[in-house]
Amino acid sequence: MRGHQQQFIWNLEDSRSNFVYNDTRRSRGYDNLMKFDNTYAQLPEIFYQKVHPSSAIDPKLIKLNEELINLLEINERDVSYFSGQKLFDGSIPIAMAYSGHQFGHFNPTLGDGRAILLGEVLGKDGVRYDLHLKGSGPTKYSRRGDGLSGLGPVIREYIVSEAMHSLGVPTTRALSITLTGREVMRQDLQPGASMIRIAKGHIRVGTFEYFLYHNDGVNLQKLIDYSINRFNPELTEHKDKNFEFFKVTARKKLKLVAKWMGLGFIHGVMNTDNTNISGETIDYGPCAFMDQYKNDKVFSSIDRMSRYAYSNQGHIALWNLSRFGNCFIPLSSNQEAEVEKYNNELRELEEFYQNEKLKIMTKKLGIFEAKSSDIEIVNKFLTQMENNHQDFTNTFRNLPKNLDDYPYLKERLNQQDQVLEEAYELMNSVNPYIIPRNHQVEKAIQHACRGDYGLLNELNQALSTPYIENQAYEKFTLPPKPEEIVHQTFCGT
Repeated sequence: MRGHQQQFIWNLEDSRSNFVYNDTRRSRGYDNLMKFDNTYAQLPEIFYQKVHPSSAIDPKLIKLNEELINLLEINERDVSYFSGQKLFDGSIPIAMAYSGHQFGHFNPTLGDGRAILLGEVLGKDGVRYDLHLKGSGPTKYSRRGDGLSGLGPVIREYIVSEAMHSLGVPTTRALSITLTGREVMRQDLQPGASMIRIAKGHIRVGTFEYFLYHNDGVNLQKLIDYSINRFNPELTEHKDKNFEFFKVTARKKLKLVAKWMGLGFIHGVMNTDNTNISGETIDYGPCAFMDQYKNDKVFSSIDRMSRYAYSNQGHIALWNLSRFGNCFIPLSSNQEAEVEKYNNELRELEEFYQNEKLKIMTKKLGIFEAKSSDIEIVNKFLTQMENNHQDFTNTFRNLPKNLDDYPYLKERLNQQDQVLEEAYELMNSVNPYIIPRNHQVEKAIQHACRGDYGLLNELNQALSTPYIENQAYEKFTLPPKPEEIVHQTFCGT
């Protein structure tokens, strides 16, 4: 990329992000509507485009997440605010600019092509959340796209992201689903929809790549300073804050992917523009949870070379982090030493990821303290599962009942200080009873496209307590029948 071809020179004073958080909304009399801050919009305009949502022509609110409504203290129920026809008080809607490596190929001009950042809101928990309206209409980053979304992808993201939250996985979350009054053509014609999702942030690895590509050292450092101030303020005065920020961010990402692996989750499109530096799962396009275990399983219709297969997710996360690290190199006065430092850190990160994954997989097997030799037990168990075409989620969940089928594991568990009943409790605390199975999500989408939201609501409720066995929801735990199997999932664009 062009960003590696010349030295970056800039005034350090000019590079500091100058923004303040406004947490005084109640003192100003905003009782009915949220009070937004827009710290990202205080950055230079090269970071974004100011744009008004335009997709809704006859909006209808079909789903509100009451838990998040309470968290964000939203008293408004007018569909106009959730569809973008009206703006919450203080909102400055912007489409964010970024680049990205997509399936290994660099695209310098991406950005929010069908989403708008409405601003930030402080939750009752003291956490600052972005509110992002997806399916909001075209922006200058739409690349000849319509900027719209069909109801299917919106429902998929709502169900799966909320399930991920309940499963204990860092993730964006879904606040609302709104019909826009339009029809959208993708694989087929379906109702148009938009959603508001919340996240701790929407800055991506691709955002850093955008300024690296443009040789813009001043704004690249501003982005780093903003990100540190927003996500890791304890690093603000660190003498090597850029590197420390990279290290912290990288470990969040690798912990996240290790959690995916423990749940049989396949993201499907792990591009750098879908790699969020907040450490949250973002962009539920062609994602899926495995039913029958297969180590190299792929669902995404656009992943023709299996780049983002289940077994490759850790490797791809490290590759994406290497692209992230590249963005910091030109900011150093000694780039050769900086390259060596980041390469050494990436080698440590590979070991860190393997250890994180081992801890997660051994706990699923009832092992309290993992040993390096336990990788053999994990691999033997997974190989046995794959050879026998077993269901990933149900095999782990039913392990206490079927432990005799795995004598090598039983022997290992008997070596622990804890008794088997305690190991069973550990298994049940990390092995879910229920996940958002692909065929059930597709059924909910089909029903919703016919105007029936009952299955959507029931499935969402069932997934809110995924580790608790509830016979009322047993139907959602069953693997698909042959005619129900979902072989491919699709991106919403």
